[in-house]
Amino acid sequence: GWMATLHIPRAKVAAFQTIPRTRSVCRRIACLAIATFLTGLVARPAAAQDDQPQPSGDRPNILWIVSEDNGPFIGCYGDQFADTPNIDRLARDGIVYRNAFAAAPVCAPNRSTIITGCYASSLGTQHMRSTNRIPDMIRLFPEYLRKAGYYCSNNSKTDYNLSPVARDAWHEIRNGHYRNRKPGQPFFAVFNLTTTHESSLHNTKVEERFLKSELPLPPYHPDLPEIRSNWGQYYEIISRMDAQVGEILARLEKDGLAEDTIVFYYSDHGGILTRSKRFLYDTGVQIPLVVRFPKKYQHLAPGEPGSQTDRLVSCVDLAPTVLSLCGVPIPEYMQGKAFLGSQQAPPREYVYCFRGRMDERYDMMRAVRDKRFKYIRNYMPHRIYGQHLSYLWRMPTTQAWEAAFLAGKTNSVQSIFWQPKPAEELYDTQADPWEVNNLADDPKYRDVLERMRTANREHLLAIRDSGFLPEAEMMTRAADDTIYQMVRDEQRYPLESLIDAAELAARRDAADVPKLIELLKADDAGLRYWGALGCAVRGKAAKEALPVLRTRLLDPSPSVRIATAEVVARLAQPKLALPVLVSALKHDNPRVVLHALNVLQELGDAANPVADAVRDGTQDHSDNYVQRAAEWFLETRTAKQ
Repeated sequence: GWMATLHIPRAKVAAFQTIPRTRSVCRRIACLAIATFLTGLVARPAAAQDDQPQPSGDRPNILWIVSEDNGPFIGCYGDQFADTPNIDRLARDGIVYRNAFAAAPVCAPNRSTIITGCYASSLGTQHMRSTNRIPDMIRLFPEYLRKAGYYCSNNSKTDYNLSPVARDAWHEIRNGHYRNRKPGQPFFAVFNLTTTHESSLHNTKVEERFLKSELPLPPYHPDLPEIRSNWGQYYEIISRMDAQVGEILARLEKDGLAEDTIVFYYSDHGGILTRSKRFLYDTGVQIPLVVRFPKKYQHLAPGEPGSQTDRLVSCVDLAPTVLSLCGVPIPEYMQGKAFLGSQQAPPREYVYCFRGRMDERYDMMRAVRDKRFKYIRNYMPHRIYGQHLSYLWRMPTTQAWEAAFLAGKTNSVQSIFWQPKPAEELYDTQADPWEVNNLADDPKYRDVLERMRTANREHLLAIRDSGFLPEAEMMTRAADDTIYQMVRDEQRYPLESLIDAAELAARRDAADVPKLIELLKADDAGLRYWGALGCAVRGKAAKEALPVLRTRLLDPSPSVRIATAEVVARLAQPKLALPVLVSALKHDNPRVVLHALNVLQELGDAANPVADAVRDGTQDHSDNYVQRAAEWFLETRTAKQ
């Protein structure tokens, strides 16, 4: 990129990126002009530059086989119930990465991370189906391979959660194939397998043959016919996916390219049964990763064929790793670290994961994982884990589990998913692989907790995590440029203060209410938002904040008004709060509307008087998530009548 080309030190680059937003129109235009000039210096791989392929030389072909929504429920990972002969054979000829993790437990934000080499939570693309713009200087990494003469094909999924979607990344997107390259041209080819996607278990019927299976269920799942059947079906679809992997590998062999090609097999995130996909437990973020090196490239491998490594790897590392293997310089803006090739970085101490809005429901979590411990920070602990998502509820496991909980037929571990969250979670993944024994309050693990809490905060600051504003507020502040650029402007995004406010808000200590009142009076709407959310977390214990909260019902920020309305309604004054939420349903930003619907859902019966207003205000709404949230709100009102 231009930073490497001009040899500009990182410190100076950071200084430029944090130029304060000025009130002077002239100075603002000058800053934008400088930014435009520098952006024009970015080395942009253009389609015209790769018309003539360069000689392959010693450069390997790279083949990615990507499955969807599955963790390492695979034979080479020691799973005795898995029937995966093709991936196991690939592992015998390659390297198994036992500590590979997605950055997000759902497809689009993690694919945003993969394709850029930057955390989606830094780009502002962490919310599901956000499609926010990214800066022109950040390219989709296959563009750099194209510039170097590689033929880049994708078959067939993009789903990058950002805009613009493809730019000049691929020669072919939908039905791309390395066979279409020019003679002698090296290739980077992606084959995406949808077989194991979550939708494969939607609306499935109980199959009797699985009910007597010896397959052990996770301790958080009650042993119900729907759940046991879904687990058996899940293993079967993994076997079908494995057969497809075998077909791709056989085709590579038949084409005479196996000895020139480094093969990656991995999953885009974990999954898919309830409490895996969308959640930061290992079942949601740990992925299988197997890399096979042919004999001529064995010197690039971290071990002998058939070996395993416990090196920590994140999906954010995939882009720089491919560039490193192909001899292409890694742009300085990439936040991932190459784990193979000539530009290999030192091993990681931690991997970092994030969760934002999932479909129509808001939540915010961050996680840190080393080789043994997992730390999760919940910034909205008043929301239960199992918020209703129309897509997730199409799976029989979800429906059966919820019904058992509501009927009082789940034990204490199985009930946690349907209850509010603690502010912090800590798990020993070796002793507790299903992550059900939270050690955050155990004095014996105080040092581990503090170490990983610090690691989380340092990471958030290092990448300028964009999640510390509500989604609509984040979009508003970045209206003139991109979220990535906005969060690097300290005046528009005082990150350290926002993190402090979010951590304060998530605590349940009633003694903090005076501090929350001060946040409600702050100049920055983000701080006021966390002040209101902190009062919601504390519920009736925040009653002394009510006089200030009433003034925030007229806040200039719709996000603050909505967060405040929830607290005021819960403090037995719904007549003041409900008109604020109904008014938000008319906002031109769908994310404001969705935020209001989330709060109305949480208010339960107190929101019944506005059911007609919700129906009238959202009936023909163009946003799919708004429609889903409104439909469920209205359905739950009808069910109670």
